[in-house]
Amino acid sequence: MDTSDLYRDITDSAHSAPGWVQSAFEVWTEYGLLLFGVLFISVWWRARGQRNPQAMALAVLAPLATAVAYVASESVKLVVTEERPCRAVAGAVASLAECPAPGDWSFPSNHSAIAGAAAVALALALRRLVLLTVPMALLMAYSRVFVGVHYPHDVAVGAVAGGIVAALFVLALTGPISRITAAVRTSGNPAALWFTGPGSARRR
Repeated sequence: MDTSDLYRDITDSAHSAPGWVQSAFEVWTEYGLLLFGVLFISVWWRARGQRNPQAMALAVLAPLATAVAYVASESVKLVVTEERPCRAVAGAVASLAECPAPGDWSFPSNHSAIAGAAAVALALALRRLVLLTVPMALLMAYSRVFVGVHYPHDVAVGAVAGGIVAALFVLALTGPISRITAAVRTSGNPAALWFTGPGSARRR
């Protein structure tokens, strides 16, 4: 798979973009994943007050699924060992972001895998979030090419694979974690109840 031409087109457009646009993409590609962390916390806090233990299970599984997707992505990197385009693509403009050190491989994009996984896992936890998380994930994926540190195929595969891994992980474990949550809520343990929230227990 060779997406070098598309990489050149995107990085050329990045260099011709206004300075504020470049800066916005640089900030987003560096710190945008933190917003997914804020959403993880928000969804968990909301689930503490939900009667159905499945809500808490989905909230707990969302960051775990994202972590699993990251590990899977990093494992593939170590096998494929694709060089970064900011070093490998002849005739390309200099990347806006600093080119990662040799040995920090390109395929797939970890940022995109994390964003794709988080987008799907959060949407499974709270469906209406899909309108926010999917655009966030797509923007993260595009930003990695825009700043010059990934090929387009790196981010496309990373985002899709991350989303698939997260979905399978969440769907496989939602039942067991829901049962554990229900048991914890009836345990009477203060620390456990603080984490899961009283849920239906507070109506007894």
